[in-house]
Formats: sequence, structure tokens, C-alpha cells
Amino acid sequence: MPPSPSRVAVVIATRNRGNELLGTLPRLLALGERPRIVVVDNGSADGTAGLVHTRHPDVEVLGLRRNLGAAARTVGARLVDCPYVAFSDDDSWWALGALARATELLDQHPRLALLAARVLVGPEERLDPVCQEMADSPLPWAPDLPGPPVLGFIACGAVVRRDAFLEVGGFDARLGVGGEEELLALDLAARGWGLAYVEEVVAHHHPSPSRDPAGRRRVLVRNALWSAWLRRPLGGAARRTAHLAVLAVHQPGAWPGVLLAMGGLPWVLRERRPVPRDLEAAIRRLG
Repeated sequence: MPPSPSRVAVVIATRNRGNELLGTLPRLLALGERPRIVVVDNGSADGTAGLVHTRHPDVEVLGLRRNLGAAARTVGARLVDCPYVAFSDDDSWWALGALARATELLDQHPRLALLAARVLVGPEERLDPVCQEMADSPLPWAPDLPGPPVLGFIACGAVVRRDAFLEVGGFDARLGVGGEEELLALDLAARGWGLAYVEEVVAHHHPSPSRDPAGRRRVLVRNALWSAWLRRPLGGAARRTAHLAVLAVHQPGAWPGVLLAMGGLPWVLRERRPVPRDLEAAIRRLG
């Protein structure tokens, strides 16, 4: 039996993709779970808020004055009072029955803070490569989790326990969009929360053609470096830096990301909080 509307909410962060969002919302509104849907508009200039209000007046829209990136999801999670929050993007949605099953599993596993779903990409429904990595997780199986333990996830295919998510601060606004998941995953795990990949819970993702691949690559490299130096012991942070430096040599487009990361060094060192040894050991097992 599907959960009541108050049990799960869907939070969507969007910016300047009003028409794509209008294609996604009907799919979410058609879900049998009838989740509360909240759109957080990251200061769009294309009239996104007005489009949603006109076409889907039952969908809640919160307009932000500036672009908070992934942290818009945190704003949306604070706005709702449901125990669980599922994240979608303006180009992604949840499969029929997915949120009902996710809610059941979160109810059954009280240590589970984040459920990472199987994400199918494009009309051909290709498995996102990150999902295969999660399915093959080398971390020891935890009997109190419903699937392979993970230390990463895909944001548009994640359902979180709201209290745990907000307890660690949610997504950091300084990370923008691209690789923002790593820091959140480490913060949840450091607090003793579990993260698990559950392939029976499915999300669909049709990546927007308006994406900026070069810009995203820069942000991914920057955020990987920031996450390493914010949370990993010196040895682990140094190894991660060396790995990314080698990557940048072979992928010249990654160098701007390294330079961006250096610009944030003062606040990273100021807010550095290394994870416990056992968690660092788990990170190393992942390679």
C-alpha cells in the first residue's frame, strides 16, 4: 500500500529549464504515492516559477534570489515536514512504485539515512555507470541495510531521511552542482548513518541537452579536491590530490578545476574535519 502524502516529498532544484521541468512534473504528479512536490527555483531568468504556477498550481514553488546550486535541495528539505525526501532534477523523475518501496525500506531500516536508487538514463534506459559501481561495492555488507553499503550516490536518484540529512547540514552551497554528493555521503557516514544502493528502487534521468560539459568537468574536479581536503586525513587527501593531478595531465580540461579548488583553500583548511580512521579505511577500499 502506498504511503500517505505526508510520508514522502519530492524536492526539485532547477535553474533556467522551465520547459524541461514542465515535461517532468506530469510524471511526478502521476505517481500513485501522491508525494508533496516542491520546486526550488535557483534564480531562473526564464520565468520558471510563473510557468509552473500557471500549468501546475498544486505544485509548490519557492523562488530564490540567487543560485544556490545543489543547496537549493537543502532549502526544499527544510520547507517540508515529511520524514523522507526524494530528490529529482528538472530532467529526472521516479518510476511508478519507487517511492512507496523506498519509504518501506527506510521504515524497516532505522540506520538508513540515504537510499541510492538504480538510475536509468535516456529513452533507451541505460544503467548509469555509477550505479554499476555501487552495485559492485567492495564494502562489507551491513545486515541492517537493505543493499550494498556505499559512500557515494547520484543526487537525482536519492531518497533521504530528512532528519539525518538536515543534521549534517545537507548540501553545501559552495559546491554548486557536480560532485556535491561526496561530501554529504562522508558526513552522513561519519555520524554513523548508513547509505545503501537498492536496485529495485528506480529513477529515470534524461540529461538536459543544455548542459555545459566543460563547466561541469571543472566543478567535478574542484569538488573532488575540496571534499578530500575537507574530510580526509592528510595521507588520504594527498593521494586523492595526486590521482586528480594525473587525471588533469591526461585531460587538459580538468586543470581549470584544480585552479578553482586552490582558490577555496583558505575556507577548506579552516573547516577541515577529517573522518574517523575506520571510515578512511572504507574510502580506501573503494579505490
